Amino acid sequence: MISTQDFIVGLDIGTTKICVLVGRKNEHGKIEIVGEGKADSLGVMRGVVANIDKTVDAIKKAVKEAEDSSGVEIKYVYVGIAGQHIRSMQHRGQMMRGYSETEITEADVKQMIVDMRRLAVPAGDRIIDVLPQEFIVDNETGITEPIGMCGAKLEADFHIITGQVSAIQNIRKCVEKAGLELVEMFLEPHASSAAVLSDEEKEAGVALIDIGGGTSDIAIFHNEIIRHTAVVPFGGNIITEDIKEGCQVMRAHAELLKVRFGSALEQETQENQVVSIPGLRGREPREISVRNLSRIIQARMEEVIEMLDAEILSSTFKHKLIGGVVLTGGGSYLKHLVQLVQFKTGMDARIGLPTEHLAPVKIDKLKHPMYSTCVGLILKGIEDFEMKEKEQMADLAKRKAALLTQQPQVKEEVEVAKEEENEEQPVENKKERKSIFNGIWKGIKDTFADDIDEEFTTKN
Repeated sequence: MISTQDFIVGLDIGTTKICVLVGRKNEHGKIEIVGEGKADSLGVMRGVVANIDKTVDAIKKAVKEAEDSSGVEIKYVYVGIAGQHIRSMQHRGQMMRGYSETEITEADVKQMIVDMRRLAVPAGDRIIDVLPQEFIVDNETGITEPIGMCGAKLEADFHIITGQVSAIQNIRKCVEKAGLELVEMFLEPHASSAAVLSDEEKEAGVALIDIGGGTSDIAIFHNEIIRHTAVVPFGGNIITEDIKEGCQVMRAHAELLKVRFGSALEQETQENQVVSIPGLRGREPREISVRNLSRIIQARMEEVIEMLDAEILSSTFKHKLIGGVVLTGGGSYLKHLVQLVQFKTGMDARIGLPTEHLAPVKIDKLKHPMYSTCVGLILKGIEDFEMKEKEQMADLAKRKAALLTQQPQVKEEVEVAKEEENEEQPVENKKERKSIFNGIWKGIKDTFADDIDEEFTTKN
């Protein structure tokens, strides 16, 4: 097994699947995916963990598959979070610097973000992420990069994302029980946007809609700033349930019908086309009309799109979104969904694939919108890793500079100590020499005295 030091692992805990991708950044700045693992998610409902044991088992299975395909031992993971408990709000913070001559530093901006994390939120909720939008320096508005400017008063508008403490803790507990360590947690629509949106789209204005199994996530960008996030508690599973009830078939058959023959527009299907479904325990096969199947799908998708359009309208940015709508997630691969979204919202639409940042890979199935969140988690993980590494290097440089400034003073103290030692050394040496000389002289005197005494006694 290779060490995970050079690799970033993304873990997407979804309603229908749990996906693990192992990747790294190559010399060309592209993401090279070296391993992939996937398992059915049986313990998650609408993006929230409902059964910890089943979720842990699915995570272990997906991780094992990713380890086998990549040869990398997985320990540290970046995890996405979504679900209908996610909320977002806008808040303005300010900092009185008191001096306008010095430049605004990165530490000032970080301090404002830290202050926003102390904001009071409803009971049972916790702040997941704080995203600065625009800054105001001494009443000068519309500033996106305040670092380096001079000003006494710094204000900022923040986009604050919150979630339920219990949902966050359950995800953390599942990751830990699976033998992994959670490095950072990112909002899934924010991660997906990193994988499928271009900088031009974010600047022009775009609404990203990530249609998953249990929820549909929205992230709205304008002038390269995230303006609004929301989660609608409906996804691809609700369509499968409608097919199951409407066509009187098993859930597994309903999912296959949706994926292979389903369409979001009834008029785009052939009127006389029929699909045969095997019967139960020797019963006769059931025949399902494709036109009737599409009628069921279109009715439910129109309802979901109307809810998504209402969220976009409530953000007050609908008429500023030149880039229109970008659809991603497993549910976005439904036939003719782009046309239905364009008809219901009046905006341009396209399918977002996570291929822009990927290096040429052998795993062709990654070129599917269902992997957008997981690829985005790797991108956000690389960004987080590089930022922390940069901070560590800056901290190390500061320590070295502090040691260099202290070194002359330490040198002077050492030299002074040596001089004092040298001054004291001769005095001690004189004392030692004097005591040695006196001892030798006494010995000589005693010897001669003994000889004189012996001679005197012999003569007598």
